[in-house]
Amino acid sequence: MSAKQWLVGDFEAGDLALVSGETLYSARLRYHRIGELNAPKDNLILLPTYYGGAAAGNHPWVGSTSPLDPDRCCIVIPTLLGAGESSSPSNTPGEQSGPGFPAVSLYDNVMLQKRLLAEVFGDAQIALVMGWSMGGMQALQWGCLYPEQVRAVLATCCTARCHPHNQVFLEGVKAALTCDQAFEDGRYRTPPERGLRAFGRVYAGWAYSQAFFRHELWRDLGFDSIEDLLQFWEQDHLGQDANDLLTVLNTWQRGDISDNPMFDKDYEAALSAITMPTRVMPGSADLYFTEADARDDSRRMPGANVEPLNSDWGHLAGGGGAGREAASHKRILAAARALLSGQAS
Repeated sequence: MSAKQWLVGDFEAGDLALVSGETLYSARLRYHRIGELNAPKDNLILLPTYYGGAAAGNHPWVGSTSPLDPDRCCIVIPTLLGAGESSSPSNTPGEQSGPGFPAVSLYDNVMLQKRLLAEVFGDAQIALVMGWSMGGMQALQWGCLYPEQVRAVLATCCTARCHPHNQVFLEGVKAALTCDQAFEDGRYRTPPERGLRAFGRVYAGWAYSQAFFRHELWRDLGFDSIEDLLQFWEQDHLGQDANDLLTVLNTWQRGDISDNPMFDKDYEAALSAITMPTRVMPGSADLYFTEADARDDSRRMPGANVEPLNSDWGHLAGGGGAGREAASHKRILAAARALLSGQAS
């Protein structure tokens, strides 16, 4: 194993103009990095984070036996605005705390990440931008905005925008959280625990497929019953801030790689700008980032190849760096290895 250690940094960006017209005051981007940038500045790998995930959730992708090897690459994990590590409702003081936090888009996140790379990493070339779920949406956003800087894209269990049924799913979990009287329109004095528990339980039914439950694959995660699994989801969400969850959910729900000044909502143009080697890996049983939507998006990306993750694990087939489903985890790393070695097909 590499002896290199993860380093945690905060990029202080000052007042950040957002695409909505609002300004995020004293914006801060938390990031993790491991490995060193080489002299040509062409060995940087970017791993944006996913919904509900901290930077450490991407650590397991990285290691000496992985193509994401810190002895050969400089690996950077920028965290989503609103998710609790970078500027978020839960850690922003004053008028932008809690429900006063402004709406943030995929574009806002990537533009801030672009500044991080320019000011801290010498505007290095990106050998690979790789992500799961919202991390994959950010990877595709990078690909269309900066095709001259990004050499390859790997996007798992995601699409280039939040398609209609995905939006409806998110409305359901949002309603489960906000109907708790203790939520108080985001001005809660104590955490809205009933709402957070309900959010977790509803979400669990979408995160996995029907076959996951039919075949009792939750046993592979160490649970003795479905109720044990649901209680795990409850506890996980009790550890998160409700306004943070809703802020990033809004970023996801409004997610569209063409919704920015460069493409002015021309979705076809944004997709067609992704010309670099791109591997799109939808989950075959994903209930909200569906394989059909991912294939439809990919047909309009000149550099894209589609490689479905044939798995009963639903959305979590590509799940974070934790590799919840081992076979899919191996296939994703194999795709990363191929892209980094220049094998586009």
